[in-house]
Amino acid sequence: MKSSILKQRIKMKSFDYMLIDLYQDKSQIEYQRKRYISAIEKFESLYGEDDVSLFSVPGRSEVSGNHTDHQNGKVLACAVNIDIIAVVAPNNSNLVNITSDNRKCNGISITDLAFKEEEKRSTRSLVKGVLKRLADELFHIEGFNAFMTSDVAVGSGLSSSAAFETMVGYIVSGLFNKGGIDPVVIAKAGQYAENVYFGKPCGLMDQMACSLGNLIYIDFKDNSSPVVKKVKADFARSGYSLCIVDSKGSHAHLTDDYAAIPNEMRSVSKVLGKTLAREVTAQEILENIDEIREKCGDRALIRTLHVIYENDRVEKAFNALENSDFNTFLEVVKQSGDSSFKYLQNVYSTHDYTSQSVSIALMYSENILQNNGVCRVHGGGFAGTIQAFVKDEFVNDYKREIEKVFGEGCCHILKVRKYGGQQLVYRGEE
Repeated sequence: MKSSILKQRIKMKSFDYMLIDLYQDKSQIEYQRKRYISAIEKFESLYGEDDVSLFSVPGRSEVSGNHTDHQNGKVLACAVNIDIIAVVAPNNSNLVNITSDNRKCNGISITDLAFKEEEKRSTRSLVKGVLKRLADELFHIEGFNAFMTSDVAVGSGLSSSAAFETMVGYIVSGLFNKGGIDPVVIAKAGQYAENVYFGKPCGLMDQMACSLGNLIYIDFKDNSSPVVKKVKADFARSGYSLCIVDSKGSHAHLTDDYAAIPNEMRSVSKVLGKTLAREVTAQEILENIDEIREKCGDRALIRTLHVIYENDRVEKAFNALENSDFNTFLEVVKQSGDSSFKYLQNVYSTHDYTSQSVSIALMYSENILQNNGVCRVHGGGFAGTIQAFVKDEFVNDYKREIEKVFGEGCCHILKVRKYGGQQLVYRGEE
């Protein structure tokens, strides 16, 4: 659709039905209208008026299964109603140009997608990694111009990088492959970009939740073909709201902390003749505790036990939600949080033990909530965010009190989004 026409139709509220369905919150519609119009105007200022497409990819929240995915474990995750949006058009060249709120990648040649060490840890590496993986899968790629804007803030624990990677995949799918690239393939392309090109050893959960949407159970036992199930749960009727609190801790210089977790788990598995923690039982660890402590260290041992027990908790949480047993679900969330703090030890970095913003957020939340909810570390940990399930009638009190500590706007009250990556408007559409 011509960008000028698209702006006018959004102003005339012609897309309100779509925005309500996407964001599940009527109070957001005026904000979203202005946001989309501003994004189109920014695209026009960069590239001129064009026949454009619109895309949206959500952030994600990990509900259960902390650091299990990289061990071929089990997770519960959901897409949330904050997202990254993109205004895009093909540019009839071999170059990909992307500008966003805080990233700029111009002149990426689709004929030169080889990994380059000097590009590691850059946005450019993420774009090239996704394009390379999709090209290797024999999908068609051409050059395009894009402007992106995101409400999935960097460091928010809602997977801004996974949403960005997934967005690149959906653009390629929608513009050049008739929307035919499977969401799981797009997710794997994002993980490949992050692992190989960016240099962060993440699992696949973040990209899967962003790509697939809804509340989902994923079993990564066969990582090449994960089992995905939609969870039959209605959070809106549970009486609880999902809150994500940004503790304002910095994710800078934490890559080594993240990398140590899978590395230590692999070292324990190796002692037992296995490859991943998913292949190990708690009994095997306890029967070989002296050898593991000597060869791998104590932290590696208890981190591996965390994953084993966490996989069981995911199953318990999944069954509780399927049976509308929200009290059991909340208890499992609390158990998961306790295990992350005590066993996984990803609440603060040992490289800077004086900075413990996540610990403070958890402590303060427990004091505020009492019997009105539960909380846990959210996502990769060490800095950033916590998650809280809070009784609806207590949400405003919780938000007010926690924002006294971490500042106005730190508490995000979210809804589960039904959709993963979406192409909202198509090129050539009238």
